[in-house]
Amino acid sequence: MGSCCCKPQAEPGGNDDIFINREDIEFISGSGSEDGINSAALSSIADKYVLDTVAVIRTLVDNDQDPPPSMLKLHSIADKEAGWLVVVRSMVQVIPLNDPLGPAVITLLLDDCPLPSKETVVHLSKFLELSRMSAGESWKDPRLHRNICVVLGCIAEKLAGPASIALLTHTTLEYLVAHLNENNHPCVILFALIALEKFAQTSENKTSIGKCLSQGLNNPLRTLESWMNHTDFVHRQVGFCAQWCLDNLFICEGRPYSYESIDTAHLNAMLNSNDVSEYLKISPDGLQARCDASSFESVRCTFQVDSGVWYYEATIITAGVMQIGWATKDSKFLNHEGYGIGDDEVSVAYDGCRQLFWHNAQSQSHTHPSWQPGDVLGSLLDLNNAQVIFYLNGDPLPPLTQVFKNATCGFFAAASFMSFQQCEFNFGKKSFIYPPKDIPFQSFNDHAYLKESEKIILPRHIQLQKLRAMSVEEGACTLCFDESAAITLLPCAHRGFCNRCALQLDYCPMCRRHIEERREVDQKSNTEEEVT
Repeated sequence: MGSCCCKPQAEPGGNDDIFINREDIEFISGSGSEDGINSAALSSIADKYVLDTVAVIRTLVDNDQDPPPSMLKLHSIADKEAGWLVVVRSMVQVIPLNDPLGPAVITLLLDDCPLPSKETVVHLSKFLELSRMSAGESWKDPRLHRNICVVLGCIAEKLAGPASIALLTHTTLEYLVAHLNENNHPCVILFALIALEKFAQTSENKTSIGKCLSQGLNNPLRTLESWMNHTDFVHRQVGFCAQWCLDNLFICEGRPYSYESIDTAHLNAMLNSNDVSEYLKISPDGLQARCDASSFESVRCTFQVDSGVWYYEATIITAGVMQIGWATKDSKFLNHEGYGIGDDEVSVAYDGCRQLFWHNAQSQSHTHPSWQPGDVLGSLLDLNNAQVIFYLNGDPLPPLTQVFKNATCGFFAAASFMSFQQCEFNFGKKSFIYPPKDIPFQSFNDHAYLKESEKIILPRHIQLQKLRAMSVEEGACTLCFDESAAITLLPCAHRGFCNRCALQLDYCPMCRRHIEERREVDQKSNTEEEVT
């Protein structure tokens, strides 16, 4: 399953050789005492449990069962304010830089721990000694700085509002902005940028950050966005996030929006930006997606297939948990509960991090190695023979057939993303890197069609402005506001829907009664005709 999964398939070794109960914590931490020996003992214990969690996180697959013992024990330690700070320090000091799930572990642990008090939040920057740290040291110890940035961003997201403002002290803001120098370690730049983005969810912080970025001759984000097509995949993530921030948060006067320079002449299929939550970032060309939230975000392609053989590719930009495959129009995604592609009976997915297939929330191991940045996942949907084949860099796995017990048509290319994960899709606009050699197939881009207006992915604040300015004509559809509301739903007889929206409904949105018929009302004669 997705990012909220919380039980290992097998019990992790070494978690039970030290048992921590509330009395032990009170004795070791001394109720917030600064006793060096006690603090060292508690820190050592917390370090061990953090590393245990990092070791087991890759095998967590079930959303509905208990977390591993190491996470439960860290939760107990963090139940006290002094213990919470110790857990934060342990995450900063011991989570490795090269583990693709390291930042996600920080997110999971902070989500699992109790909320800190405002006083503890204010004390955090002093506790982490941010004023003593130089951003120029990010190459000397990028692990430390990367983890500090992840922690600050996660807490800012968790404590939006006054507590977030209290955390963004002058010292914290200077620390994060200083890391945006192109000469620093790219991984540290990435998570400093993401942290600033999360702080900017609070409007007062957004203003402070914008002023800080605009000081001097050059906004550092303008330089960093040029990394969008860098050959190194960490640099590419920095470029993606910098561009997204410039389009959506920290607007630069005189800078055109990215969507205005995108060539959409031969773009006929893309990710559906109207079918996602606000937490998923989609590139202006509609072919890259990234999640930096703690939820498990999903997206589908704009083109639906009902017959034939179809193929697309996804270039892996981050090596963490993503579930990439096929979903139907009936698939339901619960982003905050951790359910995505492959977690219902009408979708199927490939997970290259945990080396699993997913269907109906059940996993099955496969023999491909764990994917790495730059790998290409190919996905072939053969509706003629009712099978799905996944390829990693051209190497096929045995066909999957389970999904066709419940779905035979209405498929979309789709994917779900754990925190800090990103990939780029190719639906046929450019040549495939590893096309199947033994099976004739079609590409979406050769058969799909999009209006020019449907190819534009507007920044969110512009979308909101357009919605506010939109004048809804009398008699317009209550769902899309575009077409005339000329359909009556039967047997409930509720009205207010256009033909296009009515055909997508199985249940009346007003009374939840099953729709048996859809009748078009002739506005002039007031007579009804059945719609099929």
